[in-house]
Amino acid sequence: MLTLSQLDVLEAEAIHIIREVAAEFERPVLLFSGGKDSIVMLRLAERAFRPAPIPFPVMHVDTGHNFPEVIECRDRLVAELGVRLVVASVQDSIDAGRVVEETGRRASRNRLQTTTLLDAIEEHGFDAAFGGARRDEEKARAKERMVSFRDEFGQWDPKNQRPELWNLFNTRIRRGEHVRVFPLSNWTELDVWDYVRRAELELPSIYYAHTRRVFERDGMLLADISHARRGEDEPAYEATVRYRTVGDASCTGAVESAAATPDAVIEEIAATRITERGQTRADDRTSEAAMEDRKKEGYF
Repeated sequence: MLTLSQLDVLEAEAIHIIREVAAEFERPVLLFSGGKDSIVMLRLAERAFRPAPIPFPVMHVDTGHNFPEVIECRDRLVAELGVRLVVASVQDSIDAGRVVEETGRRASRNRLQTTTLLDAIEEHGFDAAFGGARRDEEKARAKERMVSFRDEFGQWDPKNQRPELWNLFNTRIRRGEHVRVFPLSNWTELDVWDYVRRAELELPSIYYAHTRRVFERDGMLLADISHARRGEDEPAYEATVRYRTVGDASCTGAVESAAATPDAVIEEIAATRITERGQTRADDRTSEAAMEDRKKEGYF
């Protein structure tokens, strides 16, 4: 009798969803940040269609405030797989007057990504966008269906979600509408790292312990770079840190850690009781419902 591990079951479920969406929609796209979850998504898409190429492009919504290690890893992986990369630039949205850049010490381009993302979906006619969000990350993301409907304005209504029974998905949409698809919904951070270890996936180096100049703000360690706008009352110092999640460098915090291998990271995660977004993302701390408010507007 064949017995599948929990990771095998999660992988099979994710691949089933990716294949189903690729078959049902005309122009899907994989949202790809270069982070651990989107790298796992890229590997799952590769496995779903091998030996054929991945039949849809990947898209990065680029804030312009990225960690260079992440962009380098993104470009290398996309080139190795021969996948078409679409880059939607927040800076272009600012230059076009579509969004207004925030000012002040805690300014970030993170929220501005929503307009850039929706404009790119409309421009390219994408009708399904794969994302690497997981339900364990944040309570608003726990409300998402695996195939999550967005209206003609790209907005999400958590009270108007379609039932998903027995892995059957309602994929019917009208012109101008689209869906967000989350094949990793049932995964945890620990599952992701178990998969990274098993598949020997390459991640940006900042996911592992390294020495970096940081400063403390609101209980988080932010990188001492120009985008973070460090105040005179926020002294910088060197620390051994790693990142649990990657995003806009101005609002993504590091954690002190000596974990330099997947095994060490897994051991560290198994002992923590705080999600990566809860610990290291300043944009989720602006209000109790910060993530849900952004998602209603069309955020990832």
